[in-house]
Amino acid sequence: MEVESSAPSSKKTDSMAPSPQSNRRRGRNICLVVIAVILGLVLLMVILGLTVFKPKHPVTTVNSVALKDLNVDLTFTKHLNVTLDVNLSIKNPNKVGFKYTDSSALLNYRGQEVAEAQIPGSEISAGKTVTTNLTLTILADRLILNSTLYSDVISGTLPLSAFTRISGKVHILKIIKIHVVSYTTCDINIDTEHRSLINQTCQYKTKL
Repeated sequence: MEVESSAPSSKKTDSMAPSPQSNRRRGRNICLVVIAVILGLVLLMVILGLTVFKPKHPVTTVNSVALKDLNVDLTFTKHLNVTLDVNLSIKNPNKVGFKYTDSSALLNYRGQEVAEAQIPGSEISAGKTVTTNLTLTILADRLILNSTLYSDVISGTLPLSAFTRISGKVHILKIIKIHVVSYTTCDINIDTEHRSLINQTCQYKTKL
């Protein structure tokens, strides 16, 4: 008894194999899907960045300014010592963390810088507020030769201005970084006769 054996024809094998055109179509479809996914993710990040994670400026507030020390003698020894204690708070209203670099607080007398205090850099979690205490002491050698100082002391009022600048970045989804700067200026009047603060007026400004 003879058994006939038959091998699959080459035509049948060729018909089962994907054609080059089919491979190209499949590759194009995969590429389109990948591009669509990437565009969708980018669009989602943009929407989140403009809504939920929209960057907001940090709020720097001078809570209080206290006159710690005042000693003025412009007769013979020409001695001057003015020390202010400043309580400062920085609020992060963003949904993400805010990291700021080392900054400083300056004390000016009629446009002349007379004291400086460092504000160490830190990071504030979302929606949190940190407070810091600063001590500003006037450098006598920068002020004692100012002729206007004598008339101010005689009049009983010493006008000063405190200035702070907080600069940092808001990180959105750990990819987008937004640079933010917050400014605070406080005008302070000191009663040299009664050694007390007369008044203080603060202005706040931010820049994205």
